[in-house]
Amino acid sequence: MAASCSRILELAKTQCRIFSLNFNPQRLRLGNKILRQRLRGPALAAWYPRKTVSFRDLQDTYRPLGLTVFDEYEDDREEAIQIAKLRGKGRPKKKRTAAESRSAKKKK
Repeated sequence: MAASCSRILELAKTQCRIFSLNFNPQRLRLGNKILRQRLRGPALAAWYPRKTVSFRDLQDTYRPLGLTVFDEYEDDREEAIQIAKLRGKGRPKKKRTAAESRSAKKKK
């Protein structure tokens, strides 16, 4: 004696409820395989080293106290940018739209 189709579906539904599985009789692609996987965020975050205190953080900390800190690396970088600009190798100017150019002419 063969079991009826509705009886088999009801048995599958009960089995899924007992074992905490998804009941999907139409066999649709629901993405449960991806959702069951472990989260990758903590593992990826642990791969990169923790951010340490930078020179800029120290500058920002001591600026309200009136103390100035000289950053030689930043000064060298700004000097290199100025030299590149003088040679014509600097960053290009931003493109201006027609509306901006009209408003700039009116201000003059």
